[in-house]
Amino acid sequence: MKTVRLGRTGLEVSRICFGCMSFGKLTEERPWVLGLDEARPLFQRAWNEGINFFDTANVYAQGTSEEITGALIKELAPRQEIVLATKVFGRMRPGPNGQGLSRGAIMAEIDNSLRRLGTDYVDLYQIHRFDPFTPVEETMEALNDVVRAGKARYIGASSMYAWQFAKLQNAAERHGWTKFVSMQDQLSLVYREEQREMLPLCRDQGIAVLPWSPLGGGKVTRPWGSETKRATTDRYNKSMYEKDDAKPIVDAVEAVAKARNVPMAQVAMAWVLAQPDVTSPIVGVSKMGHLEDAVASVDLVLTADEIAKLEAPYKPLVVTGF
Repeated sequence: MKTVRLGRTGLEVSRICFGCMSFGKLTEERPWVLGLDEARPLFQRAWNEGINFFDTANVYAQGTSEEITGALIKELAPRQEIVLATKVFGRMRPGPNGQGLSRGAIMAEIDNSLRRLGTDYVDLYQIHRFDPFTPVEETMEALNDVVRAGKARYIGASSMYAWQFAKLQNAAERHGWTKFVSMQDQLSLVYREEQREMLPLCRDQGIAVLPWSPLGGGKVTRPWGSETKRATTDRYNKSMYEKDDAKPIVDAVEAVAKARNVPMAQVAMAWVLAQPDVTSPIVGVSKMGHLEDAVASVDLVLTADEIAKLEAPYKPLVVTGF
């Protein structure tokens, strides 16, 4: 497995990031998640393949994703060999102050995450979304204090408008606080709106790009019309990727994959990895084949003609995922 620096930091991460949203306690919203024993062989295989970067969030499976992630990385290697990332923002309890990026929420949730993960620090602490109700100075000062307390080594952000990200970074720079080193945003062959503003901003500022849903919720991994349990039960996938405009793109992926005699998932992931701004796509894994395709895609180099065929059918979309 190839490694790359996380933006302008000295931290080395694997070219593929192992996404942990698929693990935890079953919920009505996510009946497709896997438990501890089902997750164990996937974590072990990822580590054996050279993946050292693991990403989760406090809201995944109501905190139980962090519990499983924390338990299983302890079985893989000494803590300092693992790059561990989690997130804060989503609702973790009912009532006032149960979500968001206030100082109170950040300070409480970093401790809750560390407890569930069973570690005294995370390598990357990310805000899951932009909080329009909290002053950016309050958020950035709290995150700076988390880093200064040794509870996080670096901070990152996730899906938001480029102007919002710039506003947060500017607040940190003006006050001499810790700045974000990464942006986790949505990017795939069926969703490329981040290429307009966010990716150029990250390129200019040396920000690592960690795409989520690089396979379009699995839409580009199978012929059009095929279904999976997650595709039919996950309300986010159904609302974000069930669009007829995606059919020509899926057909193009299928054609290139057949010509190459490789799975569609490898072609779609190879396209994401070929984007010059991309550091480490976050791959959701619930089957061993998902992991095998992701690893193989790192060495699959698409030609300029293949990339052109894959990109040609795309039509601009309404921004989603914020």
